[in-house]
Amino acid sequence: CPDGTGEVNQAGIVHYNKVIDALLAKEIEPYVTLYHWDLPLALEDKYNGLLDRQIINDYAAYAETCFKAFGDRVKRWITFNEPHTVAVQGYDSGIHAPGRCSVLRHLCCKQGSSGTEPYIVAHNIILAHATVSDIYRKKYKAEQNGEVGMSLDVIWYEPVSNSTANVEAAKRAQEFQLGWFADPFFFGDYPATMRSRVGERLPRFMTKEAHLVKGSLDFVGINHYTTFYTKEDHSTVIKYLLNDTLADSGSVSLPFRNGKAIGDKANSIWLYIVPGSMRRLMNYVKDRYNTPTVYITENGMDDSNSPFISLKKALKDSKRINYHNDYLTNLADSIREDGCDVRGYFVWSLLDNWEWTAGYTSRFGLYFVDYKDNLKRYPKNSVQWFKNLLASS
Repeated sequence: CPDGTGEVNQAGIVHYNKVIDALLAKEIEPYVTLYHWDLPLALEDKYNGLLDRQIINDYAAYAETCFKAFGDRVKRWITFNEPHTVAVQGYDSGIHAPGRCSVLRHLCCKQGSSGTEPYIVAHNIILAHATVSDIYRKKYKAEQNGEVGMSLDVIWYEPVSNSTANVEAAKRAQEFQLGWFADPFFFGDYPATMRSRVGERLPRFMTKEAHLVKGSLDFVGINHYTTFYTKEDHSTVIKYLLNDTLADSGSVSLPFRNGKAIGDKANSIWLYIVPGSMRRLMNYVKDRYNTPTVYITENGMDDSNSPFISLKKALKDSKRINYHNDYLTNLADSIREDGCDVRGYFVWSLLDNWEWTAGYTSRFGLYFVDYKDNLKRYPKNSVQWFKNLLASS
């Protein structure tokens, strides 16, 4: 409901019932994400949302409402999408809502603490997931036979050189992103590197909480797009100016080495195309977490939404076709040759859409959306390519 708690919005239930039934009628299995950065404003105003442990109970009530209403047809639940981005861009850099940070000595945000709040938010998200997973297993799994997972955003970090310092920096960067969220679910605590570098600012799990968290993922969703070079950060400049999670990691990641990009660039400033990293990442997940069940819940690239590009030209998205072909080839190799347990792959995205702070400036879709003509849809060449791929599989 709009208030975040209280009476259920029945119109919302009716709407999503129609969506789910329409998917099933077309033999499309729904995978439902419960939280994709859409915190009710009422809860942010009431108690600062994800910063307060009350969010755990309120989120659990919301999730259980969905299990009751849709669980007879939905068998895959994703509790949170990209919790690392939620914590870091919402409470460290302040780029996303609610725009809290203390970087550059509070020059960018009026409120927040980049050195503490991201860790608090992440901790509450992890506990909220574990609570919901426990509820599902105890009350709904026997009858509904579904699974509960989470989608983690993961950049692959390559050391900028083979020096011990840079290799270790790349490992830390990976632990401060993937390990931050995955380690508690598989090992019951945050990475030791984070414990030692963040210290008392990193929340601790009570014994009972650790038992609740560990093993609460039925599957791991991975959102993977790109790769950066990483080097050790020796300076005190980042620590002084940012005093945040990046400074804590003691690493700096950039898409360039000696002036040369790590891969071909898509439209977004952060998206460089490095297909081989998909295979490396899958093997990292397999080795670190003992071959968990994985779904690639997002993978894709964007083109520019330029007024100077004609519709005819925009539909010829050969770069996107090559991107998916190369990433999928590496993903297939990780399954067939390396033994990674990957069960599914989702393209980001079906349609061109509103890309958060980038707005409508980038187009990730397989289908072109004409924002100037009643949102008409046009299939790009990648649509036919995917049809052919699926038909031949």
